[in-house]
Amino acid sequence: MTMDVKAETQKNTSPQDCAGCGKKITDRYLLKALDLFWHEDCLKCGCCDCRLGEVGSTLYTKADLILCRRDYLRWVIFSYNALELGSTLNSKADSIICRRDYLRLFGNTGYCAACSKVIPAFEMVMRARNNVYHLECFACQQCNHRWVYTVI
Repeated sequence: MTMDVKAETQKNTSPQDCAGCGKKITDRYLLKALDLFWHEDCLKCGCCDCRLGEVGSTLYTKADLILCRRDYLRWVIFSYNALELGSTLNSKADSIICRRDYLRLFGNTGYCAACSKVIPAFEMVMRARNNVYHLECFACQQCNHRWVYTVI
């Protein structure tokens, strides 16, 4: 889902509460996104922590995360390439992909097949057959050679 970020001037009304920190916004300028008001420092990307008021006028949401364009597109492009032909991306229950495709991407357990650690839903992964791996864990089982991958 995409939303616009708007910078607004605080009018002579009572200060708004910030959706990020919960404190009153007493600054002259505030941001409005997702029909909520934010301090400039509080509206950040859930992946890279960049200030969304500075990187553009559009933000994206996925699985209750607020994302900048770069992180959103990186996830969608990777997910699209990882899905088998015939699968589609859609927006059921406020997520970008349906449950079936989520399980295809992250596996039934959400654990890396190499290190057995949890793979967060927002992290990019590598898949081989029915196994899911962190990018840094994906390697040849014979020689332990790490595969080269490109992050957009």
